[in-house]
Amino acid sequence: MRILVSGASGIVGYGILRALRQGRSDDLLIGSTIYEDSVAQGFCDTFIQAPRTSDLNYTDWLCETIRSEKIDLLIPGIEVDMFHWSTHREDIVGCGAIPVLNRANVIELCRDKWLFYLDVRTILGANAIDSSLSTDFYGLKQVYGLPFLAKPRQGYAGRGIIKITEEESFVRISDKIGSHYMIQPMVGSDDEEYTVSAFCDGEGRYTARMALRRRLSAEGYTEKAETTTVEEFDPLLMRLCQHLRPLGPTNFQFRRHEGRFKLLEINPRISSSMSIRTSFGYNEARMAVDFFWEGRLPDQPLIRTGRAVRFAEDFIFYA
Repeated sequence: MRILVSGASGIVGYGILRALRQGRSDDLLIGSTIYEDSVAQGFCDTFIQAPRTSDLNYTDWLCETIRSEKIDLLIPGIEVDMFHWSTHREDIVGCGAIPVLNRANVIELCRDKWLFYLDVRTILGANAIDSSLSTDFYGLKQVYGLPFLAKPRQGYAGRGIIKITEEESFVRISDKIGSHYMIQPMVGSDDEEYTVSAFCDGEGRYTARMALRRRLSAEGYTEKAETTTVEEFDPLLMRLCQHLRPLGPTNFQFRRHEGRFKLLEINPRISSSMSIRTSFGYNEARMAVDFFWEGRLPDQPLIRTGRAVRFAEDFIFYA
Protein backbone atom coordinates (compact mmCIF):
# COMPACT_ATOMS: atom_id res chain seq x y z
CA MET A 1 0.00 0.00 0.00
CA ARG A 2 0.95 3.62 -0.51
CA ILE A 3 -0.06 5.68 2.53
CA LEU A 4 0.27 9.44 2.94
CA VAL A 5 0.48 10.91 6.46
CA SER A 6 0.10 14.68 6.69
CA GLY A 7 1.62 16.89 9.37
CA ALA A 8 4.50 14.42 9.47
CA SER A 9 6.83 16.85 11.26
CA GLY A 10 4.64 16.81 14.39
CA ILE A 11 4.35 14.36 17.25
CA VAL A 12 1.14 12.83 15.87
CA GLY A 13 2.32 12.65 12.27
CA TYR A 14 5.67 10.98 12.80
CA GLY A 15 4.12 8.86 15.55
CA ILE A 16 1.71 7.47 12.96
CA LEU A 17 4.56 6.80 10.52
CA ARG A 18 6.56 4.95 13.17
CA ALA A 19 3.52 2.92 14.23
CA LEU A 20 2.78 1.91 10.64
CA ARG A 21 6.31 0.56 10.31
CA GLN A 22 5.61 -1.98 13.05
CA GLY A 23 4.36 -5.32 11.80
CA ARG A 24 4.30 -4.47 8.06
CA SER A 25 7.40 -3.23 6.29
CA ASP A 26 6.09 -3.55 2.71
CA ASP A 27 3.91 -0.42 2.79
CA LEU A 28 5.34 2.68 1.14
CA LEU A 29 4.98 5.57 3.57
CA ILE A 30 4.78 9.14 2.32
CA GLY A 31 5.10 12.01 4.77
CA SER A 32 4.02 15.56 4.03
CA THR A 33 4.61 18.77 5.96
CA ILE A 34 5.09 22.46 5.25
CA TYR A 35 8.59 22.32 6.75
CA GLU A 36 11.37 21.41 4.33
CA ASP A 37 13.92 20.65 7.05
CA SER A 38 11.69 18.62 9.41
CA VAL A 39 12.39 15.26 11.05
CA ALA A 40 9.62 13.71 8.94
CA GLN A 41 12.15 12.62 6.32
CA GLY A 42 13.65 10.21 8.84
CA PHE A 43 10.44 8.20 9.23
CA CYS A 44 9.03 7.88 5.71
CA ASP A 45 10.07 6.46 2.34
CA THR A 46 9.08 9.58 0.41
CA PHE A 47 8.95 13.13 1.70
CA ILE A 48 6.80 15.83 0.11
CA GLN A 49 6.73 19.46 1.13
CA ALA A 50 3.11 20.61 1.32
CA PRO A 51 1.53 24.04 1.03
CA ARG A 52 -0.38 25.30 4.04
CA THR A 53 -3.84 23.79 4.32
CA SER A 54 -5.29 27.31 4.20
CA ASP A 55 -3.69 27.88 0.78
CA LEU A 56 -6.30 28.39 -1.95
CA ASN A 57 -4.56 25.78 -4.11
CA TYR A 58 -4.21 23.17 -1.34
CA THR A 59 -7.00 20.86 -2.54
CA ASP A 60 -5.63 20.91 -6.10
CA TRP A 61 -2.16 20.13 -4.72
CA LEU A 62 -3.51 17.25 -2.65
CA CYS A 63 -5.35 15.69 -5.59
CA GLU A 64 -2.31 16.05 -7.84
CA THR A 65 -0.16 14.39 -5.15
CA ILE A 66 -2.65 11.52 -4.82
CA ARG A 67 -2.48 10.90 -8.56
CA SER A 68 1.26 11.36 -9.04
CA GLU A 69 2.24 9.26 -6.02
CA LYS A 70 -0.55 6.70 -6.58
CA ILE A 71 -1.66 7.07 -2.97
CA ASP A 72 -4.17 4.55 -1.64
CA LEU A 73 -4.87 5.91 1.84
CA LEU A 74 -4.47 9.28 3.60
CA ILE A 75 -4.16 9.78 7.37
CA PRO A 76 -4.32 13.31 8.82
CA GLY A 77 -1.60 14.07 11.35
CA ILE A 78 -2.86 17.55 12.21
CA GLU A 79 -6.32 18.76 13.12
CA VAL A 80 -6.58 21.40 10.40
CA ASP A 81 -6.12 18.69 7.75
CA MET A 82 -8.82 16.55 9.36
CA PHE A 83 -11.31 19.43 9.07
CA HIS A 84 -10.29 20.30 5.51
CA TRP A 85 -10.30 16.71 4.28
CA SER A 86 -13.68 16.09 5.88
CA THR A 87 -15.13 19.02 3.92
CA HIS A 88 -13.52 17.75 0.69
CA ARG A 89 -14.12 14.00 1.09
CA GLU A 90 -15.70 13.60 -2.33
CA ASP A 91 -12.80 15.39 -4.02
CA ILE A 92 -10.27 13.13 -2.30
CA VAL A 93 -12.13 9.92 -3.14
CA GLY A 94 -12.61 11.17 -6.70
CA CYS A 95 -8.84 11.55 -7.01
CA GLY A 96 -8.41 7.88 -6.10
CA ALA A 97 -7.61 7.70 -2.37
CA ILE A 98 -9.47 6.85 0.83
CA PRO A 99 -9.18 9.36 3.71
CA VAL A 100 -9.02 7.97 7.25
CA LEU A 101 -11.72 10.16 8.74
CA ASN A 102 -14.42 9.95 11.37
CA ARG A 103 -18.02 10.64 10.39
CA ALA A 104 -18.43 14.18 9.05
CA ASN A 105 -21.12 15.17 11.55
CA VAL A 106 -18.98 14.00 14.48
CA ILE A 107 -15.97 15.97 13.23
CA GLU A 108 -18.07 19.09 12.77
CA LEU A 109 -19.75 18.77 16.18
CA CYS A 110 -16.42 18.30 18.00
CA ARG A 111 -15.04 21.37 16.24
CA ASP A 112 -17.15 23.70 18.41
CA LYS A 113 -16.91 22.86 22.11
CA TRP A 114 -20.02 24.87 23.01
CA LEU A 115 -22.23 23.13 20.46
CA PHE A 116 -20.69 19.84 21.54
CA TYR A 117 -21.58 20.56 25.17
CA LEU A 118 -25.18 21.37 24.23
CA ASP A 119 -25.40 18.10 22.31
CA VAL A 120 -24.02 15.71 24.94
CA ARG A 121 -25.00 17.28 28.27
CA THR A 122 -28.32 15.44 28.50
CA ILE A 123 -26.83 12.00 27.92
CA LEU A 124 -23.87 12.63 30.25
CA GLY A 125 -25.76 14.23 33.11
CA ALA A 126 -23.41 14.78 36.06
CA ASN A 127 -20.46 13.58 33.94
CA ALA A 128 -20.68 16.72 31.78
CA ILE A 129 -18.78 19.85 32.80
CA ASP A 130 -21.27 22.66 33.30
CA SER A 131 -20.59 25.39 30.72
CA SER A 132 -21.91 28.91 30.20
CA LEU A 133 -21.89 31.90 27.87
CA SER A 134 -22.78 34.32 30.67
CA THR A 135 -20.96 37.65 30.91
CA ASP A 136 -22.03 38.16 34.54
CA PHE A 137 -18.77 37.87 36.48
CA TYR A 138 -20.36 37.84 39.94
CA GLY A 139 -22.99 35.32 38.91
CA LEU A 140 -20.30 33.02 37.52
CA LYS A 141 -18.18 33.54 40.62
CA GLN A 142 -21.09 32.53 42.83
CA VAL A 143 -21.82 29.36 40.83
CA TYR A 144 -18.30 28.27 39.81
CA GLY A 145 -16.09 29.91 42.42
CA LEU A 146 -12.66 31.31 41.61
CA PRO A 147 -10.70 30.63 39.58
CA PHE A 148 -12.82 29.52 36.60
CA LEU A 149 -11.85 29.09 32.96
CA ALA A 150 -12.48 30.94 29.72
CA LYS A 151 -12.06 28.23 27.11
CA PRO A 152 -11.90 28.78 23.33
CA ARG A 153 -14.88 27.25 21.54
CA GLN A 154 -12.48 26.04 18.86
CA GLY A 155 -8.96 24.84 19.57
CA TYR A 156 -6.91 21.85 20.66
CA ALA A 157 -4.17 20.78 23.09
CA GLY A 158 -5.46 23.18 25.75
CA ARG A 159 -4.28 26.21 23.78
CA GLY A 160 -5.81 29.58 24.53
CA ILE A 161 -7.44 28.66 27.84
CA ILE A 162 -7.46 31.58 30.30
CA LYS A 163 -7.70 31.14 34.05
CA ILE A 164 -9.97 33.84 35.45
CA THR A 165 -8.84 34.81 38.94
CA GLU A 166 -10.43 38.26 39.35
CA GLU A 167 -12.88 40.62 37.66
CA GLU A 168 -10.18 42.53 35.77
CA SER A 169 -9.03 39.49 33.81
CA PHE A 170 -12.66 38.62 33.06
CA VAL A 171 -13.50 42.08 31.74
CA ARG A 172 -10.60 41.89 29.26
CA ILE A 173 -12.22 38.96 27.44
CA SER A 174 -15.92 39.45 28.26
CA ASP A 175 -16.76 40.91 24.84
CA LYS A 176 -15.53 37.66 23.22
CA ILE A 177 -17.65 35.32 25.37
CA GLY A 178 -20.05 33.54 23.06
CA SER A 179 -18.25 34.38 19.84
CA HIS A 180 -14.87 33.02 20.92
CA TYR A 181 -14.93 31.81 24.54
CA MET A 182 -17.14 29.67 26.74
CA ILE A 183 -16.94 29.58 30.53
CA GLN A 184 -16.34 26.45 32.63
CA PRO A 185 -15.50 25.72 36.25
CA MET A 186 -12.15 24.14 37.05
CA VAL A 187 -12.57 20.42 37.64
CA GLY A 188 -10.20 17.82 39.01
CA SER A 189 -6.44 18.23 39.08
CA ASP A 190 -3.51 17.74 36.74
CA ASP A 191 -2.89 14.37 38.40
CA GLU A 192 -6.39 13.10 37.59
CA GLU A 193 -6.52 13.51 33.80
CA TYR A 194 -7.20 10.55 31.52
CA THR A 195 -7.04 9.94 27.79
CA VAL A 196 -9.07 7.02 26.45
CA SER A 197 -8.95 5.88 22.84
CA ALA A 198 -11.60 3.63 21.35
CA PHE A 199 -11.93 2.13 17.89
CA CYS A 200 -15.54 2.69 16.90
CA ASP A 201 -17.68 0.93 14.28
CA GLY A 202 -19.95 3.84 13.29
CA GLU A 203 -23.02 2.03 14.61
CA GLY A 204 -22.73 2.88 18.29
CA ARG A 205 -20.20 0.28 19.41
CA TYR A 206 -16.44 -0.06 19.79
CA THR A 207 -14.28 -3.16 19.48
CA ALA A 208 -11.03 -2.02 21.13
CA ARG A 209 -10.04 0.61 23.69
CA MET A 210 -7.21 1.68 25.96
CA ALA A 211 -6.90 4.18 28.82
CA LEU A 212 -3.94 6.21 30.08
CA ARG A 213 -3.63 8.42 33.11
CA ARG A 214 -1.48 11.33 31.99
CA ARG A 215 0.18 14.66 32.65
CA LEU A 216 0.34 17.30 29.95
CA SER A 217 3.35 19.22 28.68
CA ALA A 218 3.33 23.00 28.38
CA GLU A 219 2.36 22.52 24.70
CA GLY A 220 -0.75 20.56 25.69
CA TYR A 221 0.45 17.10 24.62
CA THR A 222 0.85 14.02 26.80
CA GLU A 223 4.26 14.23 28.47
CA LYS A 224 4.01 11.44 31.04
CA ALA A 225 1.52 8.60 31.15
CA GLU A 226 0.78 5.31 32.83
CA THR A 227 -1.59 2.56 31.82
CA THR A 228 -4.78 2.25 33.83
CA THR A 229 -7.83 0.02 33.82
CA VAL A 230 -10.23 0.90 31.03
CA GLU A 231 -13.32 -0.92 32.28
CA GLU A 232 -14.40 1.93 34.56
CA PHE A 233 -14.79 4.15 31.47
CA ASP A 234 -16.96 1.68 29.55
CA PRO A 235 -20.37 2.99 30.72
CA LEU A 236 -19.48 6.51 29.55
CA LEU A 237 -17.90 5.30 26.32
CA MET A 238 -20.97 3.25 25.53
CA ARG A 239 -23.33 6.17 26.12
CA LEU A 240 -21.25 8.50 23.97
CA CYS A 241 -20.75 5.99 21.16
CA GLN A 242 -24.43 5.09 21.01
CA HIS A 243 -25.31 8.78 20.82
CA LEU A 244 -22.62 10.06 18.43
CA ARG A 245 -21.87 6.86 16.46
CA PRO A 246 -18.21 7.76 15.78
CA LEU A 247 -16.22 5.81 13.20
CA GLY A 248 -12.62 4.64 13.54
CA PRO A 249 -10.06 5.92 16.06
CA THR A 250 -11.72 8.30 18.51
CA ASN A 251 -10.14 9.92 21.58
CA PHE A 252 -12.05 10.74 24.78
CA GLN A 253 -10.52 12.96 27.48
CA PHE A 254 -11.66 12.98 31.10
CA ARG A 255 -10.83 14.39 34.50
CA ARG A 256 -11.85 12.78 37.77
CA HIS A 257 -13.72 15.28 39.91
CA GLU A 258 -15.40 14.47 43.23
CA GLY A 259 -15.55 10.79 42.38
CA ARG A 260 -16.87 11.20 38.82
CA PHE A 261 -15.22 11.22 35.42
CA LYS A 262 -15.98 14.53 33.76
CA LEU A 263 -15.71 14.63 29.96
CA LEU A 264 -13.30 17.34 28.81
CA GLU A 265 -13.66 16.82 25.06
CA ILE A 266 -13.61 14.31 22.24
CA ASN A 267 -11.00 14.31 19.47
CA PRO A 268 -12.48 12.40 16.49
CA ARG A 269 -9.06 11.25 15.27
CA ILE A 270 -5.80 9.57 16.25
CA SER A 271 -4.51 11.48 19.26
CA SER A 272 -1.08 12.73 20.29
CA SER A 273 -0.60 9.86 22.73
CA MET A 274 -0.89 7.22 20.02
CA SER A 275 2.85 6.49 19.96
CA ILE A 276 2.70 5.72 23.68
CA ARG A 277 -0.31 3.45 23.16
CA THR A 278 1.51 1.65 20.36
CA SER A 279 4.38 0.83 22.70
CA PHE A 280 1.92 -0.86 25.06
CA GLY A 281 0.25 -2.90 22.29
CA TYR A 282 -2.51 -0.59 21.01
CA ASN A 283 -1.52 0.35 17.45
CA GLU A 284 -4.50 2.40 16.27
CA ALA A 285 -2.69 3.57 13.13
CA ARG A 286 -2.43 -0.02 11.93
CA MET A 287 -6.02 -0.65 13.10
CA ALA A 288 -7.17 2.30 11.00
CA VAL A 289 -5.41 1.03 7.87
CA ASP A 290 -6.89 -2.45 8.28
CA PHE A 291 -10.38 -1.02 8.77
CA PHE A 292 -10.53 1.74 6.16
CA TRP A 293 -8.74 -0.32 3.50
CA GLU A 294 -9.92 -3.85 4.22
CA GLY A 295 -13.04 -3.33 6.34
CA ARG A 296 -11.64 -5.30 9.30
CA LEU A 297 -12.55 -4.04 12.75
CA PRO A 298 -9.84 -4.71 15.34
CA ASP A 299 -10.18 -7.10 18.24
CA GLN A 300 -9.23 -5.92 21.70
CA PRO A 301 -5.42 -6.25 21.86
CA LEU A 302 -3.50 -7.43 24.91
CA ILE A 303 -2.26 -4.27 26.63
CA ARG A 304 1.03 -4.30 28.50
CA THR A 305 1.12 -2.26 31.69
CA GLY A 306 3.67 0.37 32.63
CA ARG A 307 4.47 4.05 32.33
CA ALA A 308 5.94 6.30 29.67
CA VAL A 309 7.97 9.51 29.70
CA ARG A 310 8.53 11.62 26.61
CA PHE A 311 11.88 13.31 26.09
CA ALA A 312 13.75 15.28 23.43
CA GLU A 313 15.84 13.23 21.02
CA ASP A 314 18.26 13.99 18.18
CA PHE A 315 17.74 12.68 14.65
CA ILE A 316 20.84 13.03 12.50
CA PHE A 317 20.84 13.38 8.71
CA TYR A 318 24.42 12.89 7.55
CA ALA A 319 25.63 14.79 4.50
